[in-house]
Parts: sequence; C-alpha cells; structure tokens
Amino acid sequence: MPSASTGAPVTTGAAVSAPAASVSLPAPADSRMAPGGPGYRRMSFALFLAGVATFALLYSTQALLPLVSSDFGVSASEASWTVSAATGGLALFVLPMSALSERFGRRTLMTASLAVAVAVGLLVPFAPSIGALVVLRAVQGAALAGLPASATAYLAEEVRPRALITAIGLFVAGNSVGGMSGRVITGWVAQEWGWRVAVGTIGLIAVVCAVAFRLLLPAPRHFTRGSLRPRVLARTVRDHLANPLLCRLYAIGALFMMVFGGVYTVIGYRLGEAPFSLPQGIVGSVFLVYLVGTVSASTAGRLAGRLGRRGSLYVAGATTTAGLLLSLAGSLAMVLLGLVLITAGFFAGHAVASSSVSHTAKTGRAQASALYQSAYYIGSSAGSTLGAVAFHAGGWAGTVAMGLFAVLGVVTITLFGSRAARTAARGAPVPAPAH
Repeated sequence: MPSASTGAPVTTGAAVSAPAASVSLPAPADSRMAPGGPGYRRMSFALFLAGVATFALLYSTQALLPLVSSDFGVSASEASWTVSAATGGLALFVLPMSALSERFGRRTLMTASLAVAVAVGLLVPFAPSIGALVVLRAVQGAALAGLPASATAYLAEEVRPRALITAIGLFVAGNSVGGMSGRVITGWVAQEWGWRVAVGTIGLIAVVCAVAFRLLLPAPRHFTRGSLRPRVLARTVRDHLANPLLCRLYAIGALFMMVFGGVYTVIGYRLGEAPFSLPQGIVGSVFLVYLVGTVSASTAGRLAGRLGRRGSLYVAGATTTAGLLLSLAGSLAMVLLGLVLITAGFFAGHAVASSSVSHTAKTGRAQASALYQSAYYIGSSAGSTLGAVAFHAGGWAGTVAMGLFAVLGVVTITLFGSRAARTAARGAPVPAPAH
C-alpha cells in the first residue's frame, strides 16, 4: 500500500520522509509551582506564616474576653465586640483591598496589610477604654483585609490547579495554628501579667511572622495587572454574584464561620464558670484543639479527591453537628471532644469551599475570593455577636442551637447544589432557589 503523500518532493530511492502530521511539538511546560518543585516550599511556608499572623492578630482578644469584661466592667456581649469589630472591619474592606491587589500586586498588598496590622497590634495593649479598644480592633481588621483574598488569588495564579486545594489548605492550616497559638499564649501570659501584656506578646510574634513572610515569598510570575476603575470592579463583582455556584459557596463559608465564631467566642465563659471553673491559662490551652483544624485543612484535598467537593461538605457538616451535640454534655472530656469535632469539621469545610471559589472563578479571582472572605468574616462577626447573645439568653445550649441552625443551612445549600448539578447533567434547566 503506497505511503500517504506529504506534499513534499520525494527523491527516488531515498527513504520517504515522515508525515508532517506525525511530528508534534512538546506542550509548553507549566511554569507554575507544584509540590516538590522550586519555590513551592518557600511559598507554602511564607503563606503559612501569613496565616499564623492573620488569625493570631484577628482573634487575639477572643480567649481573653472574661478578663476584658472584668477590666472594663462590661458584659460578655459588649466584650465580644472586640472580636466582631475586627472581623467586621475585615469583611467590609476585603473587596476594596482585592481591587488594590489587582493594581499593585498580591505580594505588595499582603506585605503592606501585615505591616499596618502589626503596627496597630502594638497599640492595642494601651487602649484606655472598651470603646477605644473596639475602634483599634476595627482598624486592625480592616488592615488585615489585604491578606485573605490576595493570598488565595496569588495561589490560584502561581500554583498548578491539581495542587491548589492542598496549597490553600496549608494557608488555612496556618490560620488554625495562628488561632490556636494566639489563644494559648494569651491565656497563659494573661494569667500571670494580664490581658494587655498578652495581646502585646501576640503583636511581637506577628512582627516576626511578617518579616519572615516578606523575605520568603517568591515574586509572582503570572500576575497580570488589572484595572482600578470602579465600573470594571462593579461589573466583575456583579458577574460573580450572578453565578449561583459562587453564591452558594459564599453562603456556606459564612454559615460555617457562624458556628466557629459563636462557639469560640463564648467557650471561655462556659469553661470559666461552674461546673468546670477552669483558670485562664487552662482555658487558653483548650485552644490547642486548633491543631486538629491544621490537619483537617491540610488533608481537605485528599478528602475532596475521594468524595468530591459536595461529599466533603456533607462530611464536614456532619462532623460539626456531632461536635455541637457532644459539647452539651456535663463532662469536660466530652466538651473537649465536641470542640475537636467542631474544629475539624469547620476547617475541612472552609478549605473545600474557599478552594472551590478559586477553582470556579475563571476571571477576577481576587474579587471572587474577596467576596468569599467578606461573607466568611461577616459570618464570623454575626457568630461572635449572636453566640454571645444566645449564651446570655440560654446558656451554652443557646449557643449550640444557633450553631445547629447554621449547619442546617450548610446542608440545605449543599443539597440544592447536588440537585442543580444532577438537573444540569440531564440537560434540563436548573430551578432557581426560592427567595
């Protein structure tokens, strides 16, 4: 059978040239970072430290609320505003900060945000009144807003897609370590020297983290400068909010954080009262259960690989529910086990939801991540305030009831997402959710 013609001249007696179609150029190598590749470990450790500093500063007063209440003569719900103001400030400013990161770069904005937040953190111990403390905490939260959305956008641009959930999980793990170490350190320091020295210590630790972060984080190689025009930003935000999947992910992040914020805002009051009556140092040490969140966040990628994203959210919701119910027991061991399960469920759910946002958004990733972070920290502010109000009205059972209601919302939204996916797979139009 004659060879297929290539359209090239053929020399008699010579070997026939290979068809042009059989010659293929190698695909261009993906220059983004991947586990084991150059720069990946430095990047992971740098963002891990950024996560440590962010959560340590953001929640530096949470374990100290009973002492703040006593010092200023205010109630639990009033003292909780020192947490709600910080998370609320972050929620309000994360979208504008994400726009600045599109113009000036992710690394630049993260560095500036950490620098300002650390400077404010060193002023917090000198707050003369509860009002001044709340204001400083709001400013600190607004400064920290440059970290979360910029970090996830940086990862989405600089890390290969297959490694994205794992990379974001490591950043979230840094959050858990920061939240844990901040609360444990402040608990023991405050027991000896008071809450002001405790929050000052966290400020100094954050200084070290901020300097190391800036020295370690690799310069971005895939960043494309965006526009600061309000019309462009508004159109990008509108497009994201018109995406049903992104909106579901935003709501899931907010509801998970409502549970977590409510539980950890008032747990110090519960453990400091009868029948437990634990000293401040021991109460602070309870936050060592955050280490469970470090593990669950960093392994969320493997969980999603086995169960899928929605399956992982169901597992996270069930784990959180079991922890809330166990925490109602009168036994300290059962309460601690409940906190372990709540923490594991929350961080797994958060890692899956936040990475799904970066995966879903094809353009305007910083704004998509910023909207998630805004919803997430609005949930934190609402959870801190509502958890304290529920505790004041109905004790720990009231806080648990609030948490169960939020988890029910997560499960309902995820069920609707599963239904929408099945309907779309059959080619039928997806029904709009009821308003």
